[in-house]
Amino acid sequence: MLFNALASLGHRGLRTCASFGRAGFMLFNAIIGRPEFRKHSPLLVKQLYNVGVLSMLIIIVSGLFIGMVLGLQGYLVLTTYSAETSLGMLVALSLLRELGPVVSALLFAGRAGSALTAEIGLMKATEQLSSMEMMAVDPLRRVISPRFWAGVISLPLLSLIFVAVGVWGGALVGVSWKGIDSGFFWSAMQSAVDWKMDLVNCVIKSVVFAITVTWIALFNGYDAVPTSAGISRATTRTVVHASLAVLGLDFVLTALMFGN
Repeated sequence: MLFNALASLGHRGLRTCASFGRAGFMLFNAIIGRPEFRKHSPLLVKQLYNVGVLSMLIIIVSGLFIGMVLGLQGYLVLTTYSAETSLGMLVALSLLRELGPVVSALLFAGRAGSALTAEIGLMKATEQLSSMEMMAVDPLRRVISPRFWAGVISLPLLSLIFVAVGVWGGALVGVSWKGIDSGFFWSAMQSAVDWKMDLVNCVIKSVVFAITVTWIALFNGYDAVPTSAGISRATTRTVVHASLAVLGLDFVLTALMFGN
């Protein structure tokens, strides 16, 4: 009984190590080892549209409502201490430092990450990747690399859009609904936010999240079992693993950036 449990644990550990090895090999060969941008730049532009532009709707709508909720809840809390004029500071710092990059990455994983996994998994199931290899076309260069860089480029831009729309949503609630003076709202935000550091940290978080989410999504599709059930499981793994990775990395990055 104990021997079987230890054997099962060891087998799972070996499979996990093998998965990390295959994921690292895929990333190195597709991105670092053999990048190819000049030949496949049209593919990159197409993936920027599929991954980035088509994700803008959910980013904009979510950013607007999260900013409005943040403005409303912040106003209710600050009113208790007669500090409602600091609402602009609360909304801007919350969105720039945490909610913007984190929520954008989670939405990106659910919308674009799952789509990438399903697309790559379907290409594997229909043997399109094998056909490319038979024609001496490297699928890592032609399929994986453009999608990876599209995700890395798109998510930071989407995060900035999320922050901008969220701040506008908070201002809409605070100024237009609750009657806070617009000068107080915007001046409090400008005086509290270090635009260089806070904006740079927001972009750094977004880039790290973009690399992580896109890498997980592409690897799960590339390593999926080529069946309908296998693709379904791979898509589910992408959303779960990417979400957990984003939340864990957010704590690490926040501790490094603001721990002192």
